[in-house]
Amino acid sequence: MLSRLIRAILAGNRVDLFIYPLFFFFIFVSGATVSTADSNKEQHVNRLIHEKSPYLLQHAHNPVNWYPWCEEAFEKARREDKPIFLSIGYATCHWCHVMEKESFEDEEIANLLNRYFVSIKVDREERPDIDQVYMNVCQAMTGSGGWPLSVFMTPDAKPFFAGTYFPKVARRGMIGFRDVIVRIGELWKKDRDKILSASDKIVSALEPGDKNEVPGEGVGLDVLKKAYGHMSTAFDARWGGFSYPPKFPTPHNYTFLLRWHKRTGDPDALKMVEKTLKAMKNGGIFDQVGFGFHRYSVDEKWLVPHFEKMLYDQALLSIAYLDAYLVTLDNEYEEVAKKIFEYVLRDMTSPEGGFYTAEDADSEGAEGKFYVWTPEEVTSVLGKKDGELFCRYYGISERGNFEGGTSIPHVRMSAEKLAKEMKIPVGKLTAKLESCRQRLFEAREKRVHPLKDDKILTSWNGLMIAALAKGHRVTGKKSYIDAAEKCCRFILTKMTRDRNRLYRRYRNGHVAIPGYLDDYAFFVWGLIELYETTFDVSYLEKAIVFTDTMIELFWDREAGGFFYSGKDNEKLIMKTKEVYDGAIPSGNSVAAMDMMLLARITGNVEFENRVEKLLKFFSADISPYPMGYTFLLGVVDFAVGPAREIVLVGNSQTGSCEEMIRTIYRRYLPNTVIVFKDMQKSSDRLLKLVPYTKEMEATEGKCTAFVCEKFACKVPVTNVHDLENELM
Repeated sequence: MLSRLIRAILAGNRVDLFIYPLFFFFIFVSGATVSTADSNKEQHVNRLIHEKSPYLLQHAHNPVNWYPWCEEAFEKARREDKPIFLSIGYATCHWCHVMEKESFEDEEIANLLNRYFVSIKVDREERPDIDQVYMNVCQAMTGSGGWPLSVFMTPDAKPFFAGTYFPKVARRGMIGFRDVIVRIGELWKKDRDKILSASDKIVSALEPGDKNEVPGEGVGLDVLKKAYGHMSTAFDARWGGFSYPPKFPTPHNYTFLLRWHKRTGDPDALKMVEKTLKAMKNGGIFDQVGFGFHRYSVDEKWLVPHFEKMLYDQALLSIAYLDAYLVTLDNEYEEVAKKIFEYVLRDMTSPEGGFYTAEDADSEGAEGKFYVWTPEEVTSVLGKKDGELFCRYYGISERGNFEGGTSIPHVRMSAEKLAKEMKIPVGKLTAKLESCRQRLFEAREKRVHPLKDDKILTSWNGLMIAALAKGHRVTGKKSYIDAAEKCCRFILTKMTRDRNRLYRRYRNGHVAIPGYLDDYAFFVWGLIELYETTFDVSYLEKAIVFTDTMIELFWDREAGGFFYSGKDNEKLIMKTKEVYDGAIPSGNSVAAMDMMLLARITGNVEFENRVEKLLKFFSADISPYPMGYTFLLGVVDFAVGPAREIVLVGNSQTGSCEEMIRTIYRRYLPNTVIVFKDMQKSSDRLLKLVPYTKEMEATEGKCTAFVCEKFACKVPVTNVHDLENELM
């Protein structure tokens, strides 16, 4: 299976097959030279001008004769007997911008591409199915991947060479893009048999062998323990996090560790979470002036970020900080989540209610320019006294910590320590710092803003719905649930078609691309969180309907697990079945959690049976390196148990019910589902979905809680004190 191949490479085990195409390529590429005539520097327009993707539109005026991914491009390649150059990226990708400026805006390179190739541009966020297939090729061939992704392939879409960023000309040991395209163009004409043989072998090796594989024995507590051991070994005790730079946040690592702490009481698991979350909150990876997290840190200290901001990071990190708050009751974590939500609701929310995809790292042609400061810029806004205070607290110096002597704001010391040094109350200091921050934010708003990728993706919006719903439960802020419900209505009205089919992308009134696995799985997660926040049965109904549709479209009936592309999606050269939890959890991991939650809410064992089959199918992937699957390990943790179902029966308008609900919401209860049977409303719809609640009635008219564990319910309780005891 493909993910096992990739895992072998990550473990340092090369696959001999992939040495061959690289070997013949580098023999032929050495010493390549080229001479081309200059073309007129006129304003160019290519076929990307008709697309909606901000990324594709960025390239619509390149002199490269770009095509979107379409049959017309492949037909042209077949008709003109040319190979295809496939370039995949996204609108806020820094190195995509660099390669565009160096190569795709260059007349010489454009002439070469137009002469030798049919060139196709793909937005990886619109077409993750294409990206997955060819990124897996790149990782298998080179041992690494990233964006921009550069793939050379035959007219029938079979890849034979892949890489990421290429400079225009060779430098610092990197092969030049000009040399690459010339030598591949010549090889296509003079020695095509080698190319075709290599492409056939690559595709054959990467074809998933799912139908012939015997499912594993499943995974259990031993795998959870093994993952924790790996994380303990990999943990950076000084700065937090689990890798060498670049450091990605990976929020599901922290939610897994919180689950492990809950299960075992191990204090070190919690210490790893707290160390990392506080280091990130204080670092430059967090936008100290405008809030929200940048994509990753290029250093071990979380100081220097790659400045783009992704919606999925905001959603998943807010969940991690909220969980940390519930475990520790440290208000610092709750405040970080609130700041994330403030950023999203202020800057990333469309008037229609959907959430935008990302913000760029670059503005005015420079990475991070929008976010960095000099002491002079700060004092020009705040004045000398306040400016010096702000610079001292946030590490803004004449020397700087970033390019050109500029500084990335970061917290250098605790407010308590600075207040003690200044001999003023800490409350007075924090109020002053907040006033300064607001004034600097207002000044920063006048700068040239980075590009905002304003397309709306169903999958990432599902994550944000889930985060905001949880945010309302924890903080009680009504604006969060209002925004979550508005986004849900937007998806149901604008991005859903007949037969409960989701579409992936919306922009400027245009909906396109049948949804993929993560669109369904992430949106269902949002619906479940909405139900457990509002107890509106319609959300539970929709969650079940879309889960059934997800199973119909994506489930592998022979082997188990979900394919990424389904019956409604375009057929590519191979089907992928992803489970690795990288920057974003995999569709299989979230789908498994959805089904586990729905199984426990509704009592439908078929959902849980599918989870068991999925875990068995992927067990051979998970067991050797479980640290790579920490979101899915949350499902394993749930399945191992103990798990708990809480059914509340009563009048939702009474104070006693509200108090019981708040009591539940204030606790960290990861393997718990909540159902509310409202006696003031018709319960027919709920009983249809959750039939086991039929005999559950309020005791003497009081709000009554039924707490069930290990397939047995305890004596119902009618007061908060007894409920608290049951939840211990």
